[in-house]
Amino acid sequence: MRKLIAAINMTLDGYCDHDVITPDATIHDHYTDLLDQAGVALYGRTTYQLMEYWQTVLKEPTGNKAMDDFAIAIDRVPKIVFSRTLKELTWETATLATRSLEEEVVALKQEPGKAIFACSPGLIVSLTQLDLIDEYQICVHPVVVGSGLPLFKNIDHRINLKLINTKNFDSGAIILYYEPAR
Repeated sequence: MRKLIAAINMTLDGYCDHDVITPDATIHDHYTDLLDQAGVALYGRTTYQLMEYWQTVLKEPTGNKAMDDFAIAIDRVPKIVFSRTLKELTWETATLATRSLEEEVVALKQEPGKAIFACSPGLIVSLTQLDLIDEYQICVHPVVVGSGLPLFKNIDHRINLKLINTKNFDSGAIILYYEPAR
């Protein structure tokens, strides 16, 4: 059975906003390695459209090895996008989900292969509510912004987690690895 991993960046005060987080080369390298371990990445519309930026880096590399390598890795991984409004996708490695989130993820988990990564705040919340996440990888960046989209918005019950690992970066960011304490 494939593992479903929620992988996301957030501020110290719990908000998900890529515009206020500035990952350094080591963080880009980490996520490049993570994508190389991915069988599929799941996105909601907003995060998918944000990640489309990396297609421009593929066409016109930045010269920053870590960013350019990340662009190659994210391009390569298959993506499933959950959207009620998008009718077509520009990324060749992306497809629109045709089943509900629960049906899609349950089916993916039954298939052989590499891990499934949930990469959008809304999907992570929905998958948490469905009790389908096997591991959380939360990269907390040392910035406080005071407002934005909270990661665990609308969770309606207590969820106990067990810390299984941490990873520190020179930038002060830290990844916290948790498993649900079932």
